[in-house]
Amino acid sequence: MRWATGPVAVRVPATSANLGPGFDSVGLALTLHDAVEARVATSGVDIRVTGMGSDTANAREAHLVIRAMRAAFDVIGAQPPGLAISCQNAVPHGFGLGSSAAAIVAGVLAARALAGADGLAALPDPAVLRLGTEMEGHPDNVAACLLGGLTIAWQSGDGPAATRLEPMADLRPMVCVPTTPLATEVARQVLPAAVPHADAAANSARSALLIAALTGRPDLLLAGTEDFLHQGYRAASMPATAALLHRLRSAGIAAVVSGAGPSVLALAAGAGGQDKVAELAGGGAWEVIPLRVDVAGAQVIQPGG
Repeated sequence: MRWATGPVAVRVPATSANLGPGFDSVGLALTLHDAVEARVATSGVDIRVTGMGSDTANAREAHLVIRAMRAAFDVIGAQPPGLAISCQNAVPHGFGLGSSAAAIVAGVLAARALAGADGLAALPDPAVLRLGTEMEGHPDNVAACLLGGLTIAWQSGDGPAATRLEPMADLRPMVCVPTTPLATEVARQVLPAAVPHADAAANSARSALLIAALTGRPDLLLAGTEDFLHQGYRAASMPATAALLHRLRSAGIAAVVSGAGPSVLALAAGAGGQDKVAELAGGGAWEVIPLRVDVAGAQVIQPGG
């Protein structure tokens, strides 16, 4: 194996999954990024982290980026003698903004780049999606992080698959981030094993409407983001999130729980709306972050020498 002689750098976006009715399938990439620089070392594992998750720097082999790199090297068929990574993180951890998918995609792409042509041959993008989904558990955030823009992911007979759509150019996402995180596992535990057939039918219609709204019908955003499958069941585990969601939607703002929460994503077309969202979020309990849609997805921004 001929490893890259210099470092490689990968930039990956935050993502918001579900977007209301698109449960475990629809994702949106956002202009909030983590950056990972990685190089092959002579031995051991060296990790440096700034920004979000700085307390994970001592995790060594348990660090999620390293775990993803090791998994990718296993697919490629060789492990380097050592690894050194530097992570600059802006994606909040535990707030439903795809931080784990970002770490996984960054690690897999960094490993692929360090392995050069052998890495690309063993891990084309569909294989990256499969490996990322195996580690993450579901493909929605992984697909959006990898491909950028608006994505729909699903499980096929050959494993996870995804397609990318172009969201309307003036779509303006705003993220409301609370002070306390919530583990995805906790949010998933409250979901029932089965839902009423009427709710499933209603959600099917809304998810189709969601795609129409996001790709060019802003007048349908409020109706298209109504969910019947998961947000109501999760409300008791994140009451502040449920309350903010109710305030925003009652004011005509298309708002959803971002991923498994507890962040809230508000969607609007064109400028405006940010002040209203900030007003309804109230005081300092929520940080309102205006963003754009990341249309590029994950990028290797500095190929190895």
